[in-house]
Amino acid sequence: MLAQRFPFLDSTPSPSFVVDLEKLRANAAIIADIQQRADCKIVLALKAFSMWSVFPELKPFIKGCCASGIWEARLAREEFGGEVLTYSPAYDESEITELLDFTDHLDFNSVGQWLRFREQVTSHPRFIKGEIHCGLRVNPEHSTGSTPLYDPCVPGSRLGLTRDQIDAACNDVLDGISGLHFHTLCEQGSEDLEATVNALIERFGDILSRPEITWLNIGGGHWITKPDYNRDLLVNVVRKLREQFSLRVWIEPGEAFAIHTGYLTATVRDITHNALDIAILNISATGHMPDVLEMPYRPDVFGPDGELAASANEKPHTYRLGCPTCLAGDVIGDYSFSEELQIGDRLVFDDMAHYTMVKTTMFNGVQHPAICTWDPESQTTKIIREFTYEDYRSRLS
Repeated sequence: MLAQRFPFLDSTPSPSFVVDLEKLRANAAIIADIQQRADCKIVLALKAFSMWSVFPELKPFIKGCCASGIWEARLAREEFGGEVLTYSPAYDESEITELLDFTDHLDFNSVGQWLRFREQVTSHPRFIKGEIHCGLRVNPEHSTGSTPLYDPCVPGSRLGLTRDQIDAACNDVLDGISGLHFHTLCEQGSEDLEATVNALIERFGDILSRPEITWLNIGGGHWITKPDYNRDLLVNVVRKLREQFSLRVWIEPGEAFAIHTGYLTATVRDITHNALDIAILNISATGHMPDVLEMPYRPDVFGPDGELAASANEKPHTYRLGCPTCLAGDVIGDYSFSEELQIGDRLVFDDMAHYTMVKTTMFNGVQHPAICTWDPESQTTKIIREFTYEDYRSRLS
């Protein structure tokens, strides 16, 4: 039965996000091994996983966090410590002023942004002391992904400088810059990284060879903790970069830390029929698991019997799993189960810790899932946060 497979069900509310601490530690240990073998620095990308209550589980394994803006950077400094790497497509002056007091890396997306803030940055005492390292995000113009929404190398991309843009800039554009940063992967293997690095070297190798360039950030999107990921190749790519250009290499995965560590639990509220059976759940795809609609992708679901649901019509009972909002397309997908679903049945959606939790909304005022942890070692659950009407109300005024 479902509760036997997922013992936390009896002690957590519905709906809930539940993070398995044992699986989180296992992923972190794999990543730490890569960090040691490749002699690189690895940080957690908060854009994918920012559940700061479990940061103590990760601190023994990695160097710090990377942030996509001022709020993530502040969270990294306040709750994780270690080194903070910050990149944003565009900053304003107040953000730069605040970031200069604590970020360790400050990466810029355009020549205009760098030149606008260069004097402010390079005159700061922490920059003069060597405590702030500035970089430029570059675009290798080498697409390896299949989903344009997640491809920073598509024509017209706003993310990263092409070589032509750098060449067209003033001669001293690299003054004050000590590293380059690229991020082009999304849920991809090290083979795609190797191909991207080759394109990077072709376009930017002469810049990487300059004596003032001392580091390279190869971004995230590396599925390091997937069972079939070629970790030896990743280690070799990083080592070759270090040796060829005498660089410190940074990696900033997010999803790799949290993949297959979390669940979203739900309850069947109603069952209706219109051409097919429809089960209305107490969770929302658009509100609680938006990548189901954006990617799109199809999450695995465990039914009341504890078994994995199948595609439509593969098992005896097929249902469209729908959601309680007014959005007509707020549908998770069509699934088949061995047994008929009943009102009040619990379902468990797998792999719901990365990106899903950080992208949730309170659209339509639907009850937001609680945030919980489960530790199989001690057989204990902990409810980290439950959300109330006041949480919804306070966001709007």
